[in-house]
Amino acid sequence: MHNQLTRDDIGKMQEEIEYRKLVVRKNALEDVKAARAQGDLSENFEYYAAKKFKNANESRIRFLERMIRTAEVIEDDAAADEVGVNKRVEVFFEEEQETETYKIVTTMRQNSLEGLISTESPLGKALMGHKAGDRVFVEVEKGNGYYVTVRAVEAAGDEGEALRSF
Repeated sequence: MHNQLTRDDIGKMQEEIEYRKLVVRKNALEDVKAARAQGDLSENFEYYAAKKFKNANESRIRFLERMIRTAEVIEDDAAADEVGVNKRVEVFFEEEQETETYKIVTTMRQNSLEGLISTESPLGKALMGHKAGDRVFVEVEKGNGYYVTVRAVEAAGDEGEALRSF
């Protein structure tokens, strides 16, 4: 299965790649060069730390490039009042009599602890395309699930969210 990304996600990844190649890579190489100039490399912690940082940066660049190459690009074609990608949705759980707010995101950005649920999760999949007031059955496994009611749907900005290191 390919990871799902929006065009916006891909754009942010490309920006991060460019920044890492032009800024971080240059600084990392300078740090390695400066640490190497200190002499004996066998006991030079700064040299090993600089090399480790440089290698981690290169690894992140390769990871992001691979993610872009293999991504399944999904479009957010939901109407303004429908649940879709990058929409914030307030959901009422009938069994618990509780209301929670989630942001529907692509598989790469999901983090349930921060209220970011994937379009592929049972709740995210069930909510897609529904509007405020809809009662939705969330199927957890075949024949078993629970009901939720969509209380509100609104467009959600990025609010400074960035793609996380994986």
